[in-house]
Amino acid sequence: MTSSRRFLRRPVLPGLAVAASLLAAAGCSSTDAAGSITVPTPSAQAAAYCRALHAELPRTVAGLDRGDAGPESELTAEWGDGEIVLRCGVPRPAKMDDPMAKGTEANGVNWLLEQSKDGGPRFTTTYRKAYVEVTLSAAYAHDASPLAAFGAPVSRTVPGL
Repeated sequence: MTSSRRFLRRPVLPGLAVAASLLAAAGCSSTDAAGSITVPTPSAQAAAYCRALHAELPRTVAGLDRGDAGPESELTAEWGDGEIVLRCGVPRPAKMDDPMAKGTEANGVNWLLEQSKDGGPRFTTTYRKAYVEVTLSAAYAHDASPLAAFGAPVSRTVPGL
């Protein structure tokens, strides 16, 4: 089940909020101009959660087969021809500090909703020890249903706070 709602933010140390804002402003985009996925650089602990998640990811999501835009990494995955892109271990989005930010819940996992540069939605997990980002193409502008496929794998591998 997927529902849309606003959710409360936990206080963040000012230094962490500034660091997250700087990282976001530096251009932490999901893909570069060549179409390959930008691989995150998480902490060792977050990378371990991401490796576990990578092993649990489904072969198909929303009828799309898992692909490989490159570079090969246990921190990234895609389905279709980039219609769905997952990156694990991304920095905490600055938008999480906005009390008016929109979120959704899918199969027990809370996600922050943002708009990506290509017009599709970008979702980032909240209240987890590693941040998982899922970017959907503009074809999913009003459809968060692909997130349901990630609920169980995220719940099993990336602990909550």
